[in-house]
Amino acid sequence: MAITLKSARELELIRRACRLVSQILEELSRKAAPGVTTTQLEVLACQMTKQASAQALFKGVPNPHGGAAFPAAICASRNEVLVHGIPDDSPLANGDILSIDFGVRLKGYCGDAATTILIGQVSREAARLVEVTKDALKLAIDNCKPYRRWSQVAGLMASFVRGEGFAMVEDFVGHGIGLTMHEDPRVPNFVDPKANDFLLEPGLVLAIEPMVNAGSKKVKTLSDGWTVVTADSRLCAHFEHTIAITDDGAEVLTAGGWFE
Repeated sequence: MAITLKSARELELIRRACRLVSQILEELSRKAAPGVTTTQLEVLACQMTKQASAQALFKGVPNPHGGAAFPAAICASRNEVLVHGIPDDSPLANGDILSIDFGVRLKGYCGDAATTILIGQVSREAARLVEVTKDALKLAIDNCKPYRRWSQVAGLMASFVRGEGFAMVEDFVGHGIGLTMHEDPRVPNFVDPKANDFLLEPGLVLAIEPMVNAGSKKVKTLSDGWTVVTADSRLCAHFEHTIAITDDGAEVLTAGGWFE
């Protein structure tokens, strides 16, 4: 691994990018409601990104399966769609849950975050799934103490989710972030014996993103090469924060009302 600890100057630039991500997610969360389309949310995200003289991180990302590049600024993933959902013109319905993943590059540095939004009145299972996924991320952040090993934090997250009767997805993980969206280290949400463990050192910037399924942990990618759904078609949820490790613990760089 080539882990790069960030300087005070770099942290401030990443902080600014993350602040913009948080502001845009806040607005998208307010607008998401029955009858609204994810295309409308995409347009709003693009407008706000352009107004801030930033660039959307996801638009144009090459397809790992060799297909078309990702066509949008936001990933809009509804119900059984875990990640990489492509915005469309079908209206959100009462009872849906919608995950929005969004990132920007501002003055050369990146920020990234994700939230899952309750649309209208949702089922008890959906509400609990979303709350548990959010709590898993809070648990990770609270336990990101300097010089602790990441595997200790990941184990706590996975055990918590399992204890609540849900499944932590293992096909996708978090990542380092800075000048590019995906940097070392790889940040699994579970104890992965195949992954290189690492120390949480001051200056390390991570995007931590638990993804939780109501049923099996298994997922599959649809024929568009992007949309990832649960293998059993049950609900799933996703939260993400970009954090910086400090001498005192973790600073949540994408903090905002959308996560309250």
